[in-house]
Amino acid sequence: MKVPKWPIADGRELELLGEVLASDRWGGYHPFVGQLEQSFAELSRCRHGLAAVNGTVTLEMALEALGIGPGDEVIVPAISFVSTATAVSRVGAIPVFVDIEGDTFNIDPERVRAAISPRVKAVIAVHFGGPMADMTRLAEIARDHDLYLLEDAAHAAGSEWDGSRAGSIGVAGSFSFQNSKVITAGEGGMLTTNNDSVSASARSILDQGRKPNEGWFFHYELGTNYRMTGLQAAVLIAQLERLPHQNAIRARNADVVRRALADLPCLRFQHVPRAASVHTNYLLLGRIPNRDRFHREVTSRGVPCTPFYPHPLYGNPLYQRGGCRVEPCPVSEQCVRDAFWLPHRVLLGSEQDTADLIEVLRGAATAA
Repeated sequence: MKVPKWPIADGRELELLGEVLASDRWGGYHPFVGQLEQSFAELSRCRHGLAAVNGTVTLEMALEALGIGPGDEVIVPAISFVSTATAVSRVGAIPVFVDIEGDTFNIDPERVRAAISPRVKAVIAVHFGGPMADMTRLAEIARDHDLYLLEDAAHAAGSEWDGSRAGSIGVAGSFSFQNSKVITAGEGGMLTTNNDSVSASARSILDQGRKPNEGWFFHYELGTNYRMTGLQAAVLIAQLERLPHQNAIRARNADVVRRALADLPCLRFQHVPRAASVHTNYLLLGRIPNRDRFHREVTSRGVPCTPFYPHPLYGNPLYQRGGCRVEPCPVSEQCVRDAFWLPHRVLLGSEQDTADLIEVLRGAATAA
């Protein structure tokens, strides 16, 4: 079948890149960086947006700005990309791996509650695949135990939970603009927050310890250089302009696929709670008993499909050596055996492309 390519670019990216190339500032102080920060903050309904080189370092910036470090614990889901955990490790804290919900693939609030110890200072909620985690229950737990709640929203630019945008509910939100994400410059990241103190501290960290208007050679904190370039920002401004339309296309086609295959009891797509009805559909996630055969059948028909992660995060050699706390994660371990995902680009096609996708998935599920 015909599968849309990704990333998508056109003359708008070239136009904006040309403006940067014609200027005398290609780096992090080009006006496009500030423009992108403002536009993304508005998308996320936050006061502050801080552009950085990637989404991994925006997580690290948030933790460091909150003063989380050696001796502290941070609860993270056992299923996520490794950056969710390594950001915790890199500030000297200890990731605590807890289980996910088997239908939503998002962190299980009750497993969060059970894992809280006197050393736990924060919880990172990952909005896996696009639909947001249960921010109502997680925010309540965070309030009850005086914890910071952060959002790893790498999959969720424009997603909502009960009318609130991703990145605006926790004390800070981290977004990724890596090559596969729904807006991309190849690499890039954004930190969002409504907390003025967190914003000021993170801004100093990413800009080598400087303070606004205090001079180029005056450094007040132990910072580093995480600045996004004007070239990245130019591409992302163009990408952000298309995001609402592309999110709508993905939502429409995902709904068509789900409805068309609802009669297959063996194939269970990711459950999307009512409160998460607006989301990116970054991944078309599902579970099926004979996952490996299903995966072979789908890919043999030309459709990109990933047979989930090979292990939960604590199965990585890095964490097999220690430096973490692992709670029982039976759901995560089962998902490793029976879950799969398709990338969001399969949902950007025409009506005929979507019909072809349905035919491929039905055939593969039946064969499996």
